[in-house]
Formats: sequence, structure tokens, C-alpha cells
Amino acid sequence: MKEPVLVSACLLGLKTRYDGKRLPEPMAETLLKRFRLIPVCPEQLGGLPTPRPPAEILGGDGADVLSGTARVINLRGEEVTEAFMRGAEEVLRLARLLGVRRAFLKAKSPSCGLEPLGVTAALLLREGLELHEWG
Repeated sequence: MKEPVLVSACLLGLKTRYDGKRLPEPMAETLLKRFRLIPVCPEQLGGLPTPRPPAEILGGDGADVLSGTARVINLRGEEVTEAFMRGAEEVLRLARLLGVRRAFLKAKSPSCGLEPLGVTAALLLREGLELHEWG
């Protein structure tokens, strides 16, 4: 049986990016050979629409958002921290429910990025998941 892994849905060619566009080179074929893929979009799981204004973390990184010392603000100046937190918690709930120990996440995302560290990535690292950054 293939190992279950979380994958940022946008990396699989789904139109979940903030701008609603599809990434040009989905990585599904590469990963499908080795893993059972579980697509997730923390921002959608947190209740944000697609498309949506781009957002960034102010005052730190995703770990700081989790500790309450930073926040997530979109291009319109609206605070979307709660939606990012809800989405991260839903992704973690899925990981626990399905026994996932590894994730392939979208680079440079305020949710999924590793450098800088996004909100969901920070929560999954705290849980001990092995994270890989793509795209």
C-alpha cells in the first residue's frame, strides 16, 4: 500500500491558487508513482474564496502567527489570520485522521511555504511531519 502524503492542491494542477490560475507543471505524475496523494488547500479549508487577494505574514513567520505575535494581512489590508489558522488546523486534522507523516507543499506561500515559513507549514512541523517544498 502506498504511503499517504499531503500535497498542496495547486501543485496538482487544481485551480486553488489565490489568483485562481493553474500551475503550468503539475507534479501529480511524479508523486502518484510512489504515494497516495491527499490534496489540500489550507486557505480554502479556512474559508477563503478562490480567487482571493494575495496575503502576507506581518511581524514574523508562520510560527509567530501560531504563537499570536504575527498576523496575516491581504492586499486589501484585511486581516485574514483566523482563516489561515482554521485552514492549518483542518490540514493537521486530516493528517492525523489519515496517518500522514509527510507533505509536499507550495513554495513561497504564506500558508505552505518553508522559507519563509507559512502558517500551515509551521503547524505541520510542530506536529513532526516531514515537509518538502515545491514550485
